[in-house]
Amino acid sequence: MSSAALNRHHAHLSGHGRPLVVFSHGFGCDRHIWRDVAPAFEATHRVLVFNHAGCGESLAAWDEHRHASLQGYVDDLLDIIDEADAGPVVAVGHSVGSVIALLASLAQPQRFAKLVLLAPSPRFLDDPPDYVGGFGAADLDGLFQLMESNHYGWAHLLAPLAMGEDNPVALTRQFEDALCALEPRIARHFARLAFHVDIRDQLPRVTVPSTIVQCTHDSIAPRAVGHWMHRHMPGSTLHELVASGHCPHVSHAAATIGLIRGALDG
Repeated sequence: MSSAALNRHHAHLSGHGRPLVVFSHGFGCDRHIWRDVAPAFEATHRVLVFNHAGCGESLAAWDEHRHASLQGYVDDLLDIIDEADAGPVVAVGHSVGSVIALLASLAQPQRFAKLVLLAPSPRFLDDPPDYVGGFGAADLDGLFQLMESNHYGWAHLLAPLAMGEDNPVALTRQFEDALCALEPRIARHFARLAFHVDIRDQLPRVTVPSTIVQCTHDSIAPRAVGHWMHRHMPGSTLHELVASGHCPHVSHAAATIGLIRGALDG
């Protein structure tokens, strides 16, 4: 079996058992962001972590044509699954990584047994009066302008929003360092894809059983987003985690492990 996609995305396979659990990270991260969560499943499942193109060690995997839209990242995920496992997998996604997993499940639902979506958002931009996404158009324009003019300044702005004010400052600094280490041009491109996403009209078509994990105090994907998704996704389950921030797998790893395990067992 070819391992071209696995090598290209620096995928790491570990553990024993089925189904395979595939972890899809969000913007500003790489496969190492799952270090406190993924190993908890190695005793009962095969586990796969990987980098999205342009992230972490996988800078060379990014192609400006293939990854001009999120479809390129969806195709990457399906290629990785094809190489790693023949049976239906459980996909655990964070933020835009969960959107990528959702779109992949729509393209090939037979490849997925379950989806676990951490802090997902089908649209980050507000669409009044019926949809609260968390950002106004001016907010996103300001963020993108700052990314263009001051790579370190936008990292300093975004990191505390992502980690949440109630969590240790050390976690915010770690995330800010990760943002600063991104390749600026690819980071700007991926950020625009992530924050301009709108897959709301596709949610009713999702057929794979899905668990939505929503933090109660998330400045990037507000509480209302999780409830909106749950109402529009047939067969979905919503779990609210009393937590601050947008990265529960980092700030509240034990609770996140429990919710993922519950989805696997359920």
